[in-house]
Amino acid sequence: MDSAEYERKIAHRFAAFDQDGNGYIDRADFNAAAARLLTEFGTTARCDKGQALYTGAEAFWQGMAGIADVDGDQRVTREEFVGGAVKRLRDNPERFAEIARPFLRAAIAVADGGNDGRASVADVERALRVLGASAEIAGVAAQSLDTDRDGKVAESDVVSALAVYFTVIEPDA
Repeated sequence: MDSAEYERKIAHRFAAFDQDGNGYIDRADFNAAAARLLTEFGTTARCDKGQALYTGAEAFWQGMAGIADVDGDQRVTREEFVGGAVKRLRDNPERFAEIARPFLRAAIAVADGGNDGRASVADVERALRVLGASAEIAGVAAQSLDTDRDGKVAESDVVSALAVYFTVIEPDA
């Protein structure tokens, strides 16, 4: 991968978190993502699934801030994201799973119409679109997450795929 491709990938990863497009990632971005998911799936913030999603969003934010917010201002800039989150997650992909799992588990639960711990591919696609993915990307991503081709996506599939997605390899100098 060349330097331009690497920068493009980083920009996409950063934009995925910077939900409001203000140039930094903060707690409000994680809360906004949770609120949009709840609205999309008709789930209230006060129910168990809604509370779990907000708790997961907070845990995800705290984990992100803990590895990337170098100056402690409760905002992660693009530079901090590249220098902290991307490099540290690349060096320790399991760390991504640790910080993302509560949010991802709760997001799957919100999208899980059958209450079986797995969401349909169509509902995962909906969730990805709500979180900012284009319709085309959301469709391809949701299909790829259904690793056993049973029409359902489990938490473990999502955590693994997102760890790979956010573990960006830098180009050789």
